[in-house]
Amino acid sequence: MMLRVGISRQQYQRLESKGNPRLDTLELIAKGLKSELLLIPQEKLNAVLAVLADDNLSSTGAPTKPSQSTKAKNKSLTDDHSYK
Repeated sequence: MMLRVGISRQQYQRLESKGNPRLDTLELIAKGLKSELLLIPQEKLNAVLAVLADDNLSSTGAPTKPSQSTKAKNKSLTDDHSYK
């Protein structure tokens, strides 16, 4: 893992033993895992999880047409005017 992330053995061991990494360290780890680090507002978490669960069910490798429930879930993700 530390080779993919590009941090020293000592830094990686410290991270595993003590935790509490800096944001840039978390970003390096995410990149090493071919992942993205995202902050999701609490009120949107269920909608995001529902979209991800729906995506996992339909991940056959071929593009799928969004279902009505997926469209509704996606709308609930963007239908927040409090962040403007």
